[in-house]
Amino acid sequence: MEEIAQAVGIARGLIYREFAAKEELVVLTVAGYLAELAALLEVALTSGGEPAAQLERLVVTYTDFCLRYPAFLDGQIGLMRRPAQELGALLSDEVWKALGGGMAGCLGPVADVIRAGVARGSFSAQDPELTANLVWTQMLGAMHLARIGVGVRRDRDGEPALFGIPPPALVDACVASARATVGA
Repeated sequence: MEEIAQAVGIARGLIYREFAAKEELVVLTVAGYLAELAALLEVALTSGGEPAAQLERLVVTYTDFCLRYPAFLDGQIGLMRRPAQELGALLSDEVWKALGGGMAGCLGPVADVIRAGVARGSFSAQDPELTANLVWTQMLGAMHLARIGVGVRRDRDGEPALFGIPPPALVDACVASARATVGA
């Protein structure tokens, strides 16, 4: 909070007049990103095609967004460290609602595609909303792997070794994982 106050040239106390906790600032930042992403996901969804193609476009849109905005990825991961009730207790109702609205705006298109795929017999997911949340969280974890840029494996001697992970390989893995999760 001190760094933010210095960057904008105000006293830290003024920030606390607007935000009940530093978590509110993070949540509102993430909510702003979510609004931008939701608009991009709607465009990807309305581009037409079969549900499998729509799902792929949604995944690519999400992963590209995470790669373009690492602060969005970091903010999301940071928010997921707390149980929802604990995070909600730190936030005003207005900020909590902004986060929920942002998430629903992004998860809605994913659930809609899953629902359409199930209706056409292309997907076998039982619960589109749960499945959309699973796909989202899987991509979030994979994009964190892209952010750090390395994986860990054993070398020939059985010792741990790092290896580079190119982001395009992770995007492809996210698409494959999403297809598997929806039962495509």
